[in-house]
Amino acid sequence: MKRVWTALFAMLAVAMASPASAQEASKMSPEQAMKVQQEATTAPAPVAAPTAQDPENILYLDLSTGGRVAILMRPDMAPNHIERIKTLVRRGFYDGIIFHRVIEGFMAQTGDPQGTGQGGSDLPDLKAEFNSLPHLRGTASMARTQAPDSANSQFFIMFMPMTGTMDGNYTGWGRVISGMEFVDKIARGEPPANPSRILKASIAADNVPPPPPAIAAPEAAPAVLQAAAQAPPPQN
Repeated sequence: MKRVWTALFAMLAVAMASPASAQEASKMSPEQAMKVQQEATTAPAPVAAPTAQDPENILYLDLSTGGRVAILMRPDMAPNHIERIKTLVRRGFYDGIIFHRVIEGFMAQTGDPQGTGQGGSDLPDLKAEFNSLPHLRGTASMARTQAPDSANSQFFIMFMPMTGTMDGNYTGWGRVISGMEFVDKIARGEPPANPSRILKASIAADNVPPPPPAIAAPEAAPAVLQAAAQAPPPQN
């Protein structure tokens, strides 16, 4: 079945104590005050955003376009999606998979072992995790169908910002921090006549060397530029 990718974002808010709330607290019984204190003490601390020095959360994609792309993953925003990416990467799932849907001025989509946009992994679909990461140039988003809880293995990388239409409909889980020039060279098409592919995917912490040099992939065929606002959503 043809899959159409969507996602949603959620805004994070921090509540500050007000004079009014302080007055209410003064009316609490000792037991109530103790309960509030215990709950505040046991509340989990917020998860810090990973940095480029955190190799466990750097995804490497060695592409047939000539080099290595590094993506900073955000488990603080989408922990279950990042866990899925890591699991599949360490299985070798993404090795050799093509970019099956690539639209100039929009995005490059991959992650389907069938190469048709209709496949996924043998793992169950993921429950949606909504977050506030914007869809900028280099953003990596997990693809899914119109059903909220249907993300599995496919993802896409943005060529250009599209925050107005993508945010609130797609779940971002990372962003390219180096090697974007190799993403830009991915062959265009739906599907491309000569698709570019992921030669090897790895997690930086695993210290997997890049694959040996191979015959360079052909340059992406010229394509008519499409207005970002009119580009259709990622699908399979």
